[in-house]
Amino acid sequence: MKLSRLLEDYPFTIDEGEDLLDLEITSVTNDSRKIEQGGLFVAIKGYLMDGHDYIGKASEKGAAAAVVSEFRKDVKIPQIRVENPREALSRLSAKLLGYPTKNLKVIGITATNGKTTTSYMLDHIYLEAGYKTGLIGSVMIKSGDEFVHSELTTPESSDLQKIFLKMAEDRVEKAVMEVSSSALELYRVNDVDFDIVAFNNFSREHIDQHGSLEKYYEAKSSLIRKAKSSAVAVLNMDDENTISMKEHTKARVITFSTKDPSATLFCKNLDLSSGRGRFTLVVQEGFEGLNRWVPQGEYPVSLKVPGFHSVVNALSAMAIAMADGVDAKVCVKAMETFGGVERRFQYIYDGDFIIIDDHFANTSNIDMTLESLVKLEYEKLHLVYAIRGNRGPVVNRENLETLLKWKEKLHMDEIIGTKSVEFVTDKDRVTKEEIRTYESMLEHSGLEVHLYEELRPAIEYAIDKAEKGDVILLAGSQGMDHGARIALEYIYRKGIEEDRESLFSVLRDRVSDMS
Repeated sequence: MKLSRLLEDYPFTIDEGEDLLDLEITSVTNDSRKIEQGGLFVAIKGYLMDGHDYIGKASEKGAAAAVVSEFRKDVKIPQIRVENPREALSRLSAKLLGYPTKNLKVIGITATNGKTTTSYMLDHIYLEAGYKTGLIGSVMIKSGDEFVHSELTTPESSDLQKIFLKMAEDRVEKAVMEVSSSALELYRVNDVDFDIVAFNNFSREHIDQHGSLEKYYEAKSSLIRKAKSSAVAVLNMDDENTISMKEHTKARVITFSTKDPSATLFCKNLDLSSGRGRFTLVVQEGFEGLNRWVPQGEYPVSLKVPGFHSVVNALSAMAIAMADGVDAKVCVKAMETFGGVERRFQYIYDGDFIIIDDHFANTSNIDMTLESLVKLEYEKLHLVYAIRGNRGPVVNRENLETLLKWKEKLHMDEIIGTKSVEFVTDKDRVTKEEIRTYESMLEHSGLEVHLYEELRPAIEYAIDKAEKGDVILLAGSQGMDHGARIALEYIYRKGIEEDRESLFSVLRDRVSDMS
């Protein structure tokens, strides 16, 4: 596409003659390593690096021009100055590729907790209904039968538009994506045409990144506030922060609740006595979905996955699917066969002792995980804790405060911390300040405190100490992604289990530890 056409209706200033507008642009990216011959490089000032410092490298790799927020004199390629390069990256990427989401049914799900599970549940419902699906989230990116491991919950806008283009070319019918607060704040989804948006819950998380709870909420809720008038917004009536968006969106609102029978979808007669939710799904009154009327009715639901949080996530997923025309009975059948998501309170090993793997990302997630854990019958807990790197002291302090709140109920006398240095990249590297937070928070906890540089010896230590009836919890986000495989490899080497194929079957199709 000609640069002149690409920049149509977008305010800009150029540093030399109009001739550069005749340049033919082949691609758009903010990563100098991904520049192709004739590509447009967008220089973005980030938290740690300034893209303007990489214009020279982009030029060497064949960049035709650079989009900047400030002109650089020592640059050999033409420069186009814009007010907001992040916004420009999204707009120009989408325009160059022909706005691919216009040809897809796109569903965006945001929440502090549960957006991964909800997106997987929804994908499972769509598959049960016979649709070809795409999935974008913190675990993987999938287009039809192809998938790759995710680097970010929501990819950079230029990469995201390429993913959607591939989905359109693969004839994907439903594209489900997790939408992070970072993606919303950093304009990554600015030019995604959402048909359905959902906001499940809101609590403290990413405070260091956003600067305040108010800014975090502003970013999170913008998915609902900016939804188009022809879209549907699905909101959790039991969360005051999400339901408050009902008055601040042009989209048609559908609600769900476990408490309020006036919700569009209501969970009646909830029974969690077995750990797995059983309830009656009530569509109190019929409602208008995207393309069809959804009739009222009552449907018995039995979930395969445990916990109250699974009930909430299932309600959201079923509300979205029903709004999108999937029959209620198909939704219910899908929820009865949904087996869960990797690293979400996932049983990795169940022998003389149990190993559970959980991403332990934030305070509310930790609360839900440990609440589920205290309901189990076990002798002793061995907690291997991958410190959350590069998230700041506030997040790490709050996570540890939440953990310690449960200490007396957890049958634990030590904590096995690890920096997981052999597996994390710079964006997840544990800082010295975060180590100080870890040590100071636990100093007077009454627990024996360990700190390992690497993940492998921390897990092996826990397995060596585990006795019959004990539980090992592999707890942590990016730093613990490889934990389950390490644990099972060590169990096999020790001769605890002899059937390797059966032992490792739980990791089949797992993508969180893909290299």
